[in-house]
Amino acid sequence: MSFRELAAARYSCKKYDPTPVDPGDLEYVLSCGRLAPTAKNLQEQRVYVLAGRTDLDKVDSITPCRYGAPVVLLVAWDTENVFTYPGGKRDSGAEDASIVATHLMLAAAECGLGSCWVNFFDPAEAKEAFGLPENEEVLMLLDLGHPAADGGPLANHGLRKPLEETVVRR
Repeated sequence: MSFRELAAARYSCKKYDPTPVDPGDLEYVLSCGRLAPTAKNLQEQRVYVLAGRTDLDKVDSITPCRYGAPVVLLVAWDTENVFTYPGGKRDSGAEDASIVATHLMLAAAECGLGSCWVNFFDPAEAKEAFGLPENEEVLMLLDLGHPAADGGPLANHGLRKPLEETVVRR
């Protein structure tokens, strides 16, 4: 499958089969996340694998958006190990963690796994629930698992605005 086909086929999975994720597939997904480029190659991302009953119950306590996924990846970054941009008003933490998360999602799709970027939760509550260090900031939760047979993309998944509406050529 070409990258374009993979990108078009990947969707936000909102219904999972309870089948466990193969450990080899999970390692592949995690290793692809590790390959993501980061500013100055600081690799400040932290990916927490939440798969046990206790952790999944905690996920369910902070968001209704696990959708039955057997694995959730919590993606965060080390705020003390980021590149600060000229002007000092921004740093690379959120964008680097986002690049990592995108690699994780696309690698999951390559393995035939579904995923969903979850942002419907309070990052501070997640940080506390999972006992993350003070210097880490939570970006997102990533549901991961086998899509349910009766699931699928939302009806509007394939609709895209024309490039002329989203790209400015100068």
